[in-house]
Amino acid sequence: MFAAYFDCPGGPENLYMKEVMKPDPGEGEILVKVSASALNRADLLQRRGKYPPPKGASDILGLEAAGSVAGLGPGCSGRWKVGDAVMALLSGGGQAQYVTVPEGLLMPIPKDMTFTQAAAIPEAWLTAFQLLHFVGKVQEGERVLIHAGASGVGMAAIQLVRLAKAIPIVTAGTQEKLEATANAGAAAGFNYKTEDFSEKVLEFTQGSGVDIILDCVGGSYWEKNLNCLNTDGRWIIYGLLSGGEVHGDLLARLLSKRASIHTSLLRSRDKEASIFFPQYKERLVRAFTQEVLPHFSRGISPTLQPFVDSVYPLHAIAEAHRAMEESKNIGKIVIEIPV
Repeated sequence: MFAAYFDCPGGPENLYMKEVMKPDPGEGEILVKVSASALNRADLLQRRGKYPPPKGASDILGLEAAGSVAGLGPGCSGRWKVGDAVMALLSGGGQAQYVTVPEGLLMPIPKDMTFTQAAAIPEAWLTAFQLLHFVGKVQEGERVLIHAGASGVGMAAIQLVRLAKAIPIVTAGTQEKLEATANAGAAAGFNYKTEDFSEKVLEFTQGSGVDIILDCVGGSYWEKNLNCLNTDGRWIIYGLLSGGEVHGDLLARLLSKRASIHTSLLRSRDKEASIFFPQYKERLVRAFTQEVLPHFSRGISPTLQPFVDSVYPLHAIAEAHRAMEESKNIGKIVIEIPV
């Protein structure tokens, strides 16, 4: 089969389509014929040699995929059959013609949704869902500040905050992105390049600040984040686009507000599980499938939708990486896999 590959860490020019061995499904695994995958910041970091896949995971890029069931490994429960349209959360391997997936990490593709649209859901939406519900414990009426609001996770988080009957506030770097987040349901949006977002957030919330911050930026935002975080607020860090160094009295500021810092990485969650305690990702996928997935279907209110910015064929994977590095995308960059 063909897969996105690079022989040594470096720039997008190192990426190419490589012929590799097609995987065989193991115990409790499903073989999926991939029609579309999507790009994540983790793919860029892995390409640069800064984010190796977890132990036992495929070293092929791709943390999500949509396609059809092509085979069943031994010990599968019978929930899935060959030909079923599915999408999957992966630890790697999605940007290839085939990938094996533990059956508990598969989700059905909503009716009337294309593979391209479905590929934009698993990693971004499950990340946003777990940050809000598993980590942040969002409550009705709370105010949630979402950094990188026009990203895949950001656009998903806006809609999930609305679904939870809470109030989404975003930051983004262009007026076009702010308009897109408003159309997705953001109650307010601020340009972090031209405005002090912490002052604007306090002004919008009449001085009380936000209850939850979803932060993929890290170090450079710490003072502004704490400035606009409410007493007993939760600051959730899931990325470090600006680095992880903090210079200043972070702990005193945090303590003065009785605030808490949470960190989360979804990819590295352990695969170990038992019949009494299913693995984290499996519980996450199950909760998302029950509570959120029905809202992607027409006729169910509120209706959710994935946002696809652009689509690249697998042989143009280097161009897709360059596009994400320029940070111009609104929503997800999707990779189409050749037949």
